[in-house]
Amino acid sequence: MFTGLIEELGRVVASRPGAAGGRVLVLQANFARDGGVKLGDSIATNGVCLTATRIEGDTFSVDAGPETLERTTIGRLSVGAPVNLERSATLATRLGGHLVQGHVDAVGRVRSVAQRENAWDLWIEAPEELLRLAVPRGSIAVDGISLTITGRENGAFSISIIPHTWAVTSIRGAAAGTLVNLEADLIARYVAGLLEPAAAAPKPGLTEAFLKEHGFT
Repeated sequence: MFTGLIEELGRVVASRPGAAGGRVLVLQANFARDGGVKLGDSIATNGVCLTATRIEGDTFSVDAGPETLERTTIGRLSVGAPVNLERSATLATRLGGHLVQGHVDAVGRVRSVAQRENAWDLWIEAPEELLRLAVPRGSIAVDGISLTITGRENGAFSISIIPHTWAVTSIRGAAAGTLVNLEADLIARYVAGLLEPAAAAPKPGLTEAFLKEHGFT
């Protein structure tokens, strides 16, 4: 579990094919050098929960399986690319963002980026199944960053980036056409799942039997 508050902007130092169609990424991070990563630790990498499989100096390696490569942007990362990194939360962690699982729901596409005074407004196109969970003033993780949805229309939602977030995360490199990992708010996801069976159930019509059943004779 994560909070969506990025700890460090790391960098891809190597990317190579892994076993059985997977991929191995070697990532540079200061917290690796400082002993802040152990084998088996979960690290959110651009919003994707990955496991540290090797640690060497200020780098650690992660394996991405075929499912991860298919559903996220991880396989598109090139050497030198910046990556948003966050270690998993503990019960003593301050929850400054929102509950983030590191399980990407969809890949979105940036439609536009526009600066407005000291903030940057982004519109991001997303699949309909994610947009129905994107509630204005609600939370969403974009490449692992906990952000607030400011609007939703025409197959896209908007977010507003403050200067600090713009300066310390990979979002500052976003432009029209950039692909980003999206994770809907955990609570919205569960509520939608609980309501889904009721929404899919057939609705009875106004029949004589229905009226009798409800006291109309």
